[in-house]
Amino acid sequence: MNNSMREYVAHLPIVDVHEHHLPEVILQPEVNLLQLFQQSYAGWTQARPYCLPSESRDADPMLATAGPTTWETLAPFLEGSGSNSFVRNLVRAVVELHGNGEPEITRENWPALDVAVRAAHRRPEWRQEILKRAGITTVITDAYNDPLLDPRPGLGANYRSVMRTNSLALGWHPDSRDHNGSSAHELLKRVGLGASSFDEYLTALEKLVNGMAARGQVALKNALAYDRDVNFDAPDEKIARAAWGKVSPAPAERKAFGDFIVDHLCRLAAARDLPVQMHLGTGIIRGSHPLGVAGLIERHPRTRFLLMHLAYPWSRDLLGMAFVYRNLWLDLTWSFLLSPSHFKLALHEAIEVLPNESRMMLGGDNWHVEETYGAMQTARRLIAEVLEEKVTGGYFSRATAERLARRLLHDNARKFFQLD
Repeated sequence: MNNSMREYVAHLPIVDVHEHHLPEVILQPEVNLLQLFQQSYAGWTQARPYCLPSESRDADPMLATAGPTTWETLAPFLEGSGSNSFVRNLVRAVVELHGNGEPEITRENWPALDVAVRAAHRRPEWRQEILKRAGITTVITDAYNDPLLDPRPGLGANYRSVMRTNSLALGWHPDSRDHNGSSAHELLKRVGLGASSFDEYLTALEKLVNGMAARGQVALKNALAYDRDVNFDAPDEKIARAAWGKVSPAPAERKAFGDFIVDHLCRLAAARDLPVQMHLGTGIIRGSHPLGVAGLIERHPRTRFLLMHLAYPWSRDLLGMAFVYRNLWLDLTWSFLLSPSHFKLALHEAIEVLPNESRMMLGGDNWHVEETYGAMQTARRLIAEVLEEKVTGGYFSRATAERLARRLLHDNARKFFQLD
C-alpha cells in the first residue's frame, strides 16, 4: 500500500467517542501485565463479563482483582486464544509501548514486560502521555458503574462522559437494578431528587437530564441490549404505570415500563439537542438486531441516534437503516477490534451507502490506555487501507479520501457532540 495515505491518517487527531475509562480502574497505580489482559476485550475470550438470561454471576470478571502475573496465567490468552483479534490488538500495543522491539509476548520476555507495565502505571502522567501518543484530543467515557460521573475533575479537562440510562428504564421499584447493579432511585437521590409516584419519576428524569451539562455529560447512552431486547414498542402508558412500585412486575409490565421511559428520554434528548448512543449487536444477542430499534427511530425523527459497533453481525442491515433514517449516525467502535476483515468490508460499503460524510465516527471502547492505544493504531491502519483501495480503484480522489479521513476521525464527532 502507498505509505502516504497511511502516514496522512496516522497524523490526524482523534475525537474518541467511546471508552470505558473508569476512574477506579484507569487511575489505579498498581497494574500488572495480567490485569491488562483480564480488563480488556482479550479478557472476553476467557469470561464474558455480562450474563445471558439463563445465567448468573457473583461479580464482574472485568473488575475482579488480578493476581500476580505468571506465564501460566498469561498462556490462556497468548496460546489458547492467541489468534483472536482482541488478543492480537492488545499484544501489539503492549510490546510497542513496553517492549524492546520484540513482536510477541513470550515465555522469555513476559517478566520484563510485566515490570515495565507496573512501572509505567505508577507514573501519574502515563495515561495522558499515551493518549497524546495515540493522537487522541478528546475522550468521551461511559462509566457504566457510575452513570452520573463528571470525568473532568479526576480524568482531565479533555474528558467528557455519557449518562447511561439502563437503570432508568428499569426503575419501577427502588430495588430494581440493571445488569451493572445501578439503581435509578439511588441515582436520583445523589442529585437531591426522588419519586414516590410514576408522574414524579418522569419529572425527576427530566431534571436529571437537565443537569447533564454541568456534569460534563454530552449524550445519553442506551445499553439495554445487555438487560432486555431492543424492540422498543410504541409506549403503552397504562401498562407502564402498572409496573410502578412493584418488586417484580409481570414481564409485559416490565417491557412497557422500559419502552415508555426510553421514549420519554428520547423526547427529552430531542428537546435539548442531546445525542442518544445505543448499543446494538452482541449482548443478549437474540434480541439485539438493529431493526428492533427502527420503530423508536421513526417515532423520534428529531432525536439524533448514534448506533454503535456496526451492529455486528448485522452490519449490512444497519447500513440500510442509516440510508433510510436521516437521524441516524454510526459509531464504528469495537467492530475493527472484533474483526478487522469484516470492518474493512463494512467500511467500504458504508462509504458507498451513507447519505453524506458526516455519518461515521469511532472510539476505542477500552478500560486501559494500552488497549485504547492499540485500538486507535488498528483503526488508523484499516481506515487508511480502505481509503487507499478506494483511491487506487478510482472510486474517488486522494483529496476526497483525506477529507473523509479527517471527518471520520475528528470533525464529525466534534460537531455531533457539540464539543466546540
